[in-house]
Amino acid sequence: MVSTDTADDDLGIDLAILASWLDDQGIGSGPITDVAPLGGGTQNVMLRFRRAGRDLVVRRGPRHLRRRSNDAMRREITVLTALSGTAVPHPALVAACTETDVLGDAVFYVMEPVVGFNPAVEVPAPYAADPDLRRRSGLSVARALATLGAVDHGAVGLGNLGRPAGFLERQVERWRAELHSYTELAGYPGPDLPGVEALGDWLEANRPADWTPGLIHGDYHLANVMLTPDDGQVAAVVDWEMCTVGDPLLDLGALLATWPRGDEVEVVDAALGRLPGLPTRDELVAEYGEHSTRDLSAVDWYVAMACFKLGIVLEGTHARACAGLAPRAVGDQLHGATLVLLDRARQSAGI
Repeated sequence: MVSTDTADDDLGIDLAILASWLDDQGIGSGPITDVAPLGGGTQNVMLRFRRAGRDLVVRRGPRHLRRRSNDAMRREITVLTALSGTAVPHPALVAACTETDVLGDAVFYVMEPVVGFNPAVEVPAPYAADPDLRRRSGLSVARALATLGAVDHGAVGLGNLGRPAGFLERQVERWRAELHSYTELAGYPGPDLPGVEALGDWLEANRPADWTPGLIHGDYHLANVMLTPDDGQVAAVVDWEMCTVGDPLLDLGALLATWPRGDEVEVVDAALGRLPGLPTRDELVAEYGEHSTRDLSAVDWYVAMACFKLGIVLEGTHARACAGLAPRAVGDQLHGATLVLLDRARQSAGI
C-alpha cells in the first residue's frame, strides 16, 4: 500500500515498486507516506519518504536516463559503501539496487536523510544572524575536504576506482581535447577564450612533479555539502558520482576557484556566500593544511588547473546553446563564467 497525494509520474519513481523492493530488503513494512521531492540543483531524482516510522531518501538518475547515468549511480553506491566507518561526513547508505530491471531501468539506492541544509540554497536563521557561525562553517568545509583526502582508498576497498598512474599528467590534454570536441557542434564558431592555450602551456610546464594519490570528490563546492542546522559543521558531502582516485589537491583547487568573492561573478551562486563572514581563501588553505600532510606549496597551480577544467566544462554548455541544444541565455551566462574562471586561472599562474 502506498500513501501519497502526488502521482508517481510526477515523482519520477514508481512507489509501488519501491515498496515491494523495500519489503524484499526487509526495510520496514506497510505504506510509504509523507513523500516529498528533494532538490538542490541536481537533475537526479530524490524523494524523501516515511515507512514504518522511519524517514528515508531514495535516489536515482534523471527521469530521462543518460548513457552513463546508471554507471554514475553505481559509483556513488560503491563510494558511499566504502566511506562507511570513515570520518568523512556522508549520507549513510541503507540499501542499493545496482540492477536495471527493478525501477524503470534505473539503478537506485536508499539512504538515511541528512539532518542539515544546503548552503547554496538557503541560510537558516542561526547562520543569517551570526557571522562567526558562517566563518566556522566555511572552515568546516575545508576540514571535511582534508578528511576525504586523508582516506586510505586501498584500505576501504576503492583501490580500483580510478587510474592514478599518470593522472595529473593527463589533465591538461584531457581538457584541451574536450574543448576541441565542441567544434563538432554545428553553429558553434569555436572557442573565443583569450589565453586558453597559453594557460594550458603554463599548466604543463609547472605541473607538480610529486603528488600522492587519494580520493577526489570531483565536484567539491558549497552546493555539494550540507551543513548542520546550527553549529557550523559539515553534516554530509553529497553527489559522489564523479569520485575517483587521483590527486586530492584538485578538489582544494576547485573549492578555492568557486569560493564566493562577493563583488565578482559567482561561478557557484551560494545563498550563504551572499552574506559576509566566510573565511578567506587563504584561511581555507590554512585550515586544510592543519588537517592534512599534503604539500600545499603548489596550491596556485591547483587553483589554475581547476579554473581551466571548470571553464572548459562550462564552455560546453555555451557550445551546445550555439547549436540549439541548450537555452541561449544559459549558454551566454556560462560563457561569461568561463571567461571569469580563465582570468582567475591566469591570476593564480601569474601570467
